[in-house]
Amino acid sequence: MPDYRRAWHPGGTWFFTVNLLQRQGNDLLIRHIETLRAVVKSVQQRHPFRIHGWVVLHEHLHCVIELPPGDTDFATRWRLIKMDFSKALPRTERISAVRTRRGERGIWQRRYWEHLIRDERDYRAHMDYVHINPQKHGLVERVAEWPYSTFHRLVAQGIYPADWAGGSEGELGYGD
Repeated sequence: MPDYRRAWHPGGTWFFTVNLLQRQGNDLLIRHIETLRAVVKSVQQRHPFRIHGWVVLHEHLHCVIELPPGDTDFATRWRLIKMDFSKALPRTERISAVRTRRGERGIWQRRYWEHLIRDERDYRAHMDYVHINPQKHGLVERVAEWPYSTFHRLVAQGIYPADWAGGSEGELGYGD
């Protein structure tokens, strides 16, 4: 089994990408967006973390979150978010024999991508990546058109202008 290396930095800020198991033609996350929001809020109340940026697409999400000082346990938070979201949905997905033996659902990929934010430049780049993602995937022409994003809250706070990434930024070279 591979030795996955995780960055453990107390109170750190991380960028995450979390994917559904079946990505092709799957809109589960936005179809059940209110359930996902409720689950994240519930986990956040039990295991605090600060959401800097978050975007939910059809079959994956990206976020930048910060843990409290001294806390390194993002893994528990993701385990609970994935588990609680899965438990809230009816069992309609195809489940492999391996997942059945392990008592798992067939909703989420087991792993996720995490990146410890190193500095302010890295933070800004990942926040921009989070918010440009719907445009990058061709879901909208302007970032402001995507409803499942913290972009709107950050515009209201004066952090992003409302017309940021207004349509011509698709050629910036953002990649998954």
